[in-house]
Amino acid sequence: MKETKTASGTPEARAAMHEMMAAFEAFKGANDARLDEIEKKATADTLLEEKVARIDHAVSSAQARLDRVVSEGRRPELGLTPSVGFAATSPMKGEEKSAFDGYLKTGASFGLELKAGLSTASNSAGYVVPEQTERAIERRLMAGSPMREIASVRTVGAGVFRKPVSTAGLAAGWVAETAARPETDPATLALLEFPSADLYASPAATQSLLDDALIDLDEWLASEVEDAFAAQETTAFVSGDGVNKPKGFLSYDVVAEAAHEWGKIGYVASGAAGAFALSNPTDRLIDLVYAPKARYRPNGRFVMNRRTVSAVRKFKDSDGAYIWQPAQRPGETASLLGYAVTEIETMPDVGADAAAIAFGDFQRGYLIVDRAGVRVLRDPYSAKPYVLFYTTKRVGGGVQNFDAIKVMKFAAS
Repeated sequence: MKETKTASGTPEARAAMHEMMAAFEAFKGANDARLDEIEKKATADTLLEEKVARIDHAVSSAQARLDRVVSEGRRPELGLTPSVGFAATSPMKGEEKSAFDGYLKTGASFGLELKAGLSTASNSAGYVVPEQTERAIERRLMAGSPMREIASVRTVGAGVFRKPVSTAGLAAGWVAETAARPETDPATLALLEFPSADLYASPAATQSLLDDALIDLDEWLASEVEDAFAAQETTAFVSGDGVNKPKGFLSYDVVAEAAHEWGKIGYVASGAAGAFALSNPTDRLIDLVYAPKARYRPNGRFVMNRRTVSAVRKFKDSDGAYIWQPAQRPGETASLLGYAVTEIETMPDVGADAAAIAFGDFQRGYLIVDRAGVRVLRDPYSAKPYVLFYTTKRVGGGVQNFDAIKVMKFAAS
């Protein structure tokens, strides 16, 4: 087994961390000067505003570089460990890999399991990839998809995963030693369904690439579908409508926290229509943190896109300290009010009635369902001289606990 180093110990990670800290210190100095000028003159010089914007962009770029280095360090490569490699596999799994490599290179299907599609057409069939390749695809998706990093992920064998949940717990009471024990109310159960839908991509390769003995075709296929799958998944997990795709947590009905009920997502108003409140915007973020019950806050985190992060990066608390702080060491994430921040680009921008910021325990609040089995159909005809590999994975998702996730709606109330 080869020895690997974590991303946090690499020179590139340390350099990215240093760049991040230096950029943020420069940002604080420029933004403090901007705030002082606003306090004195009720407005800031245009050149100073532009300087703050440039440094803020540098902070965002440094954070993106640091995140990329850490993410690449977490990506598994086939053959590094017995859990995803082939060195420690059984003879049968070695035969499966050999058969799968033969299929990718030449189309020979001996030894592979045929999975017919819903249609009887010949082009709807596909072959199940070896277990090692499927596991590698899933682990690379885990490293590349921000929602997979923070939500619960479950692998199932059926097309629809059904989960009973308690919307109201068992009642209990105190009694004397010899007093009667009246019957308590039973728990109220709801049955949540998470259907899986087909997610597909068609990476292409030349026959020369397939014939190259130095190319690990399993690793190539996993890396090719990673970005395509991760991008589609992330969009669906945030805003998918649930029709032939997962249902995103922003697609459920959003109601004021005071009127929150099971099946809906509660919101806290930002205090201004389509914007942060003009005075004390941090107070509304604190309200959002305390919208979930106490048991959901220890693992709570903020979710927003980079443009919203850029806006809250300028905010200070009542003591004059910046509420956004960069990661203190590689492998950690930036924090807001002491809670981790996950940047997801598909979150909406700040705008009228937009739910641009979410907070909560996403591991308890959102469930991603992976249907076991990844299928590959080799197609050497549709895009000659390239060989296409129609790769299909079945994924579902939805909110499993409506108390664990809250959002900030950019509205006056």
